[in-house]
Amino acid sequence: MNRKIITIFIIALFCFIIVLAAARSFFLKPSDRPPKVTAIPECEYDPAVWGKRYPLEYASFQKNLEMSASPTEFGGSVKFQHSLRQPEMLTNFKGNAFSTDYTEDRGHPYALTDLKESKRITEKSPGACMTCKTAQIAGIFKDSGWAYAKKPLSELFTRAHYSIGCANCHNPSTMELRVTNPAFVEAMNRRGVDVTKAGREEMRSYVCGQCHAEYYFEPGSSRVIMPWDKGLHPEQIYAYYSQKPGGFEGDWVQPDSLTMMLKAQHPDFEVHSTGTHARAGISCADCHMPYMREGGRKYSSHRVTSPMKTTGASCRRCHPEDEKMLLERVRNTQKSVWELQHIAGARIARAHEAIAKALAAKTVNKEELEKARESLRRAQWYWDFVAAENSMGFHNPALCLNILGQAIDLAHRSAESAAKAASASR
Repeated sequence: MNRKIITIFIIALFCFIIVLAAARSFFLKPSDRPPKVTAIPECEYDPAVWGKRYPLEYASFQKNLEMSASPTEFGGSVKFQHSLRQPEMLTNFKGNAFSTDYTEDRGHPYALTDLKESKRITEKSPGACMTCKTAQIAGIFKDSGWAYAKKPLSELFTRAHYSIGCANCHNPSTMELRVTNPAFVEAMNRRGVDVTKAGREEMRSYVCGQCHAEYYFEPGSSRVIMPWDKGLHPEQIYAYYSQKPGGFEGDWVQPDSLTMMLKAQHPDFEVHSTGTHARAGISCADCHMPYMREGGRKYSSHRVTSPMKTTGASCRRCHPEDEKMLLERVRNTQKSVWELQHIAGARIARAHEAIAKALAAKTVNKEELEKARESLRRAQWYWDFVAAENSMGFHNPALCLNILGQAIDLAHRSAESAAKAASASR
């Protein structure tokens, strides 16, 4: 009797294993197996050529050509002038090319075209402007080193034919992730980080951060430098700039307040790196380039877009809430940041006007005037750190709301100091 029961049990267990194996084969399929690595010639920058070997990745990359509004109403890839929604920018950026042309960014395939069409570009624009606009930057740097940065941008336009693409982030021989922006490699080295030894998950942020970051051009050489020697927090970066590194005092002088200002450049990497998701080990690509399955294959989507367009793959693997709730959560966060950003920008514009009024007085208290300018410079830096960043604060809501609050306070202090400076003539 016992032998019969044991036999039945063995047969049942065997059948269960067969069913389990069949189910695993059906549901998982070969989709988790990466495609066979096929090498691409070192100097091949045309994404269409790469796409012949990696069709799923290329098909998703081509979706970056689509221009659409963000599901949250903030961001998106539709080209429009920011000053139409934030008229205070015309005052705050007065004297800087951003007051003339400041459009919403489009997808990666448009980077080179948008640079050529930008009204901010002049005959004096340096080759450094090309650093994050073409897949050919690795070859350009290999041939010229940092000498390319000082060359006329118009000269590099004749050489660069491809916008941001596969070669910016992938080793063509192995398909492993790589950083091609020398400024990022140098900045991380100064922070004690060897990018070449980074793990894959770190690289899934580094390949994005190599361009989505704050930088400035070194006076004289136009070399691109990322100001992270003191840290990634906006206050630490401001302290770095206050030391006038390499003779860099600022980006321009605002003509009304005659204050030397700083222009923030899309500090997405800095804001994300100090936020909750980064601390939890979540990379940029985890949310903006999530893993997908199609035709029995698993691949990373190369449609770099808002996670709200791919909520199931981007968010719900960690957040069990339904998609509508997640969208509302992000929208509310961004709306709160937007409202405070708008207030901060308007207060800063008034501070510029207050200082201009003080300068028009017969006699001015110079000490109070310098206090007003320093408060204004710091206020605008904090405001612009958020305004220039692409997540409307969602990468790190606590940080963004905090520095916007400080920006408003500093703008008020600036106006008060300007009023005291002007009262000296009474």
